[in-house]
Amino acid sequence: MMRAFLRTIPPGRYYAEDFLDDDGVEDKPVRIAVTIHVAPSFRVKTRLAASLAASRKKPPTQITIDFTGSDPQVQGAINAVEAITYSACFYVFRCLLREDVPATSGLMRPIRVIAPSGTVVNAKPPSAVAGGNVETSQRIVDVLLKALAQAIPDRIPAAAAGTMNNLTIGGLDPRTGDPFAYYETIAGGMGARSTKEGVSGVHTHMTNSLNTPAEALEYAYPVRLRQYSFRPKSGGAGLHAGGDGIVREIEVLTEAQVTLLADRRSRGPYGLAGGADGAPGRTLIIRRDGSTEEIPGKTSVRLRSGERVRIESPGGGGWGRSNR
Repeated sequence: MMRAFLRTIPPGRYYAEDFLDDDGVEDKPVRIAVTIHVAPSFRVKTRLAASLAASRKKPPTQITIDFTGSDPQVQGAINAVEAITYSACFYVFRCLLREDVPATSGLMRPIRVIAPSGTVVNAKPPSAVAGGNVETSQRIVDVLLKALAQAIPDRIPAAAAGTMNNLTIGGLDPRTGDPFAYYETIAGGMGARSTKEGVSGVHTHMTNSLNTPAEALEYAYPVRLRQYSFRPKSGGAGLHAGGDGIVREIEVLTEAQVTLLADRRSRGPYGLAGGADGAPGRTLIIRRDGSTEEIPGKTSVRLRSGERVRIESPGGGGWGRSNR
């Protein structure tokens, strides 16, 4: 089934690059580059198939995914190990199948992944890799789809939010005197497609988190949810608009440490086929006197009781030029 799909992709080399904002240590973008080489179509004939089976050889590779050109591993915790990069490739090509196919290793037999050792997509010890799974995996998906959009444009959506907006809040609960730690991820906008708009306020690609209801959050932790809504007009404009992101504003009711691991703050998710980029995300700290402070996507701050953190997640990219 995978080989049948791969034969529908025009042969050629398709290059793309995309960037993480920074690694949380140095203030400079981190490049992820990919070249997808699609070999000319072929069909394994019966006699050849029997010969390969007898010799236990695999049929030729149909697609090579090469991440050469990606930046070297970085100081911050956004490095991905090779297994994460491989999983992101597996995810993208499994999604492109029209059938609902079980997750089996056989899907990757016609696909070869090259992730150079010592880069941000195949980091080696002692590099920090905690964010590779939750953030860098998202950008790997984005760059793969961006490359494939050159080959099969009608099948590829514009970029989604591209970040899980990992938020952690911890401190001492004044109701019990016990320590508490709360961790959540915040959805964003889905990229528009060639046939329809993107979905607003949804987790996409390399994430499977669920919504935490306001009532459950406030019951279990010393916090108050001040706002939880769509972020209007954050989706990229186009023939089909990208989905809107989310506004989530949480007030702490005790002193607390707030830690954020997020991306897509410097540049918004890309549009395709002439569609506009989605709005980049931003995070604000709202102090008790009403003053606000915008904080980086990868940081940790101390809040006093009554202060708030407000996350505005990115919208998805638009698809196609608008007729308006």
